[in-house]
Amino acid sequence: MAMLSFERKYRVRGGTLIGGDLFDFWVGPFYVGFFGVTTVFFSFVGIAMILWNTALGPTWNLWQISVNPPDVKYGLSFAPLQEGGIWQIVTICALGAFVSWALREVEICRKLGIGYHVPFAFGFAIFAYFTLVVIRPVLMGSWSYGFPYGIITHLDWVSNTGYQYGNFHYNPAHMIAITFFFTTCLALALHGGLILSSTNPDKGEAVKTPEHENTMFRDLIGYSVGTIGIHRVGLFIALSAVFFSAVCIVISGPLWSEGNAWSEWWNWWRNLPIWSSN
Repeated sequence: MAMLSFERKYRVRGGTLIGGDLFDFWVGPFYVGFFGVTTVFFSFVGIAMILWNTALGPTWNLWQISVNPPDVKYGLSFAPLQEGGIWQIVTICALGAFVSWALREVEICRKLGIGYHVPFAFGFAIFAYFTLVVIRPVLMGSWSYGFPYGIITHLDWVSNTGYQYGNFHYNPAHMIAITFFFTTCLALALHGGLILSSTNPDKGEAVKTPEHENTMFRDLIGYSVGTIGIHRVGLFIALSAVFFSAVCIVISGPLWSEGNAWSEWWNWWRNLPIWSSN
């Protein structure tokens, strides 16, 4: 009942970015807003285009369905619908839906009077997608460098892109990104385990306080970042993982040409006079 009372308190007009009161309403537990409407619109059009592409053939097999980008000959121009134009429309719709969802999050934050950390974090995910389908293809000079929308074809694209550079795992940004991904898993596991151990005690025992949580890590590693600090750390390492993933792919091609192995990039390290006989 406390939650229901709170919702009645904050579900009032205001806080919208565009549209005023026109779409300022809820459908059940979901806030709509102008950007909720645009999210639904872009999602509907994008899915419809995917279904149309699938209807054109050659298969309805979920694993093999693929919406492919235009051929390299079209460069950065608009391609005919059946030769990559559908991919371009789906990409526009996807970006429209993602950005609309982020702006809808902003409006909810404004209504609640809280910070914009959630839409800011989601913006990094949008940036990573935008890097793959817009920034890198533009820098490479052709939409053909975007990834296809399909399960098997997408996995093939990832594999083929890696092999184009000899050993993609030697990409320095890839190394940093993977390190942050692993660190995110570690931090979330530690944080989740600590909270559950404190707030889910055995029957008859009292729920522990943040002092117990801080003491746990002070005794374990000599330092506790604190209740707010751990969430700042978690946000930082998660966003860093996404950011360096985007850096990883955008420097493969525009800055490091195809056919060159990323392992060769490390020659500067191997040739340092500290351990090089040369």
